[in-house]
Amino acid sequence: MSTGTINVAVENIFPLIKKFLYSDHEIFLRELISNATDATLKLKHLTNIGEAKVEYGNPMIEVKIDKEKKQLHIIDQGIGMTKEEVEKYINEIAFSGAEEFIEKYKDKQGEDAGIIGHFGLGFYSAFMVADKVEIITKSYKDEPAAHWTCDGSPNYTLEEASKTERGTEIILHISEDETEFLEQGKITELLTKYNKFMPIPIKFGTKTETLPKPEGAKEEDPSPTQEVDNIINNPNPAWTKTPADLEQEDYSKFYRELYPMQFEEPLFNIHLNVDYPFNLTGILYFPKMTNDMSVQKDKIQLYQNQVFVTDNVEGIVPEFLTMLRGVIDSPDIPLNVSRSYLQADGAVKKISSYITRKVADKLKSLFNESREDFEKKWDDIKIVIEYGMLTEDKFFEKAQDFTLYPTVDGTYYTFEELREKIKDAQTDKDEKLVVLYASNKDEQHSYIETAKDKGYEVLLLDSPIIAHLIQKLESEKENVSFVRVDGDHIDNLIKKEDTAISKLSEEEQETLKTFLTETIPADKFTVQLEAMDSGANPFTITEPEFMRRMKEMQQTGGGGMFGMGGFPEMYTLIVNTNNELVGEILTTKTTKKKERLVNQALDLAKLSKGLLKGEDMTKFIKRSYDMIK
Repeated sequence: MSTGTINVAVENIFPLIKKFLYSDHEIFLRELISNATDATLKLKHLTNIGEAKVEYGNPMIEVKIDKEKKQLHIIDQGIGMTKEEVEKYINEIAFSGAEEFIEKYKDKQGEDAGIIGHFGLGFYSAFMVADKVEIITKSYKDEPAAHWTCDGSPNYTLEEASKTERGTEIILHISEDETEFLEQGKITELLTKYNKFMPIPIKFGTKTETLPKPEGAKEEDPSPTQEVDNIINNPNPAWTKTPADLEQEDYSKFYRELYPMQFEEPLFNIHLNVDYPFNLTGILYFPKMTNDMSVQKDKIQLYQNQVFVTDNVEGIVPEFLTMLRGVIDSPDIPLNVSRSYLQADGAVKKISSYITRKVADKLKSLFNESREDFEKKWDDIKIVIEYGMLTEDKFFEKAQDFTLYPTVDGTYYTFEELREKIKDAQTDKDEKLVVLYASNKDEQHSYIETAKDKGYEVLLLDSPIIAHLIQKLESEKENVSFVRVDGDHIDNLIKKEDTAISKLSEEEQETLKTFLTETIPADKFTVQLEAMDSGANPFTITEPEFMRRMKEMQQTGGGGMFGMGGFPEMYTLIVNTNNELVGEILTTKTTKKKERLVNQALDLAKLSKGLLKGEDMTKFIKRSYDMIK
């Protein structure tokens, strides 16, 4: 037996590992199983190239709990280690066996053969939960087994062992304050979280499997059962296969495997597969979206060689795509030493750009292949596309080919189709194309109908970020203006050359405006007299496009510099001086009747705008009944 002191570059490395290197104690199991997987994959590679003259077989990794002894065992059937290799790889902390293996065999393998470890520190995460750790290991080479023991100090013992089967067993003597890791439920949870798709089968106990009834058995006879290995992982998940080897049902099945509590099928999926200039595979799914963007994120899982890393993929996946679901796996994504978060790197930007391009190409392909089906899905995917247009310039350019602009009547146009459709009727006197839109068909119904009576098309743009997107579109497209249909009277929204002449003289208009200003609350309404068609409504309430849009932008982030978020609601009351009722208000002799007419007309305008509520609604109903008695 030999004894010694572990060769560490930093004094008291174990307290550092426990407290600072790994932010979450539970990842020790991920690290140890990753090491076991590495050992198995190394053996597979060496047998493939003829360097290891042993039978690879069908190895698995086994996790066992011995609650009575307070031990957790991780057992593999991989490459194993000689006594000298234990000295080198275990005692010389941060000398990574995986790194050396890759370097030694890179010319023979062409790739890293799925080797996971890159830091050589993963094994020592065991000391976060264990007072003592043992390694019993036998190399594939014809050499004696070795038994290494360490109690968490820099001191260890290393001696020969009687182990006869190839592979490594790690025994963790769990500390008193970490006994949750001796519970079956906790270990199952961790294995499912971190190792669900590891490339080597992982056994954790056994399970009862029901067998088919033997021929001739009666219906009431119980079905026979047998105990089988409980394999907790899927070593060959869909993303590791090529798209040509998968049917749509395979993608749907994998989605259900990823999200067992998600009962709605995804709308479609995108298979990522690239090997230059970086390695990346994965499958992204478009789920049905809601307008609440905050609850959509953190559904994409990041893996590195099938080892779960995180579900926070910001930086790798463009922000607008973090609302999708699925898996991304890349050995080229730079992680910190504990594999728990990303490090800034140029490769990450390239990966992000690739994913953006791949998603844009898929959307264009879906649009071209079946526009009708794409239109049906538009409401469920538009928030992602609109967000992408706002945040990614390259995506904005590509999205011109498939972004849709629906009308209130359910017709869908691309922007160029829309321009062609409305250019004759909706170009104003300054040669600017005016795109009318509504955000709520019910609340803005009367304004929509007025615009349609004029022969105008009205879009339905109702996503929470539409104000931001409109701002972007107006800056990118020449001579185009978006105006919400209730932003002003329709004749003012699309100004033509001809202007109506008022039936009222300037003096009468001044008298009317003075009375209205005194009667109508000045803190809520600005009165504006307009000469319009006599059939147009007497009173119309509008909200200036700029003010309303800035407030909407501030509420969803952005536009805050204008300070609009705290402004009171202010509206413009447009009074049609050519309407008969307005003329009657002017000529009525009694002040009481004048006020009643003004209040009734104002409440009708408020009702049309969706502003009549509470006490004002009660007064309006009572006044209406009084007027028809």
